[in-house]
Amino acid sequence: MPERRVTVAIAEGLHARPAALFVKLAGEQPVAVTVRKDGGDPVAANSILGVMTLGAAAGDEVVLSADGDGAEVALDALEKYLQTPEEH
Repeated sequence: MPERRVTVAIAEGLHARPAALFVKLAGEQPVAVTVRKDGGDPVAANSILGVMTLGAAAGDEVVLSADGDGAEVALDALEKYLQTPEEH
């Protein structure tokens, strides 16, 4: 299962609007994606409640995982979103 370790560059972290946009983008991917913080349990990346409970702040590292056809494309899209520091 492909994984990516990504440092969250979004100033607000994965809270409120950035989390909603992340979840929307995850739901548009051709495969299911999970996200977790080190030592934590993975949550569905397309679940707003799951993503919000991560408490991922700017500078935190998260691990994205996906499996199946299109996994690398999905991880590329979500990694790019998390590494874009502009206001979301």
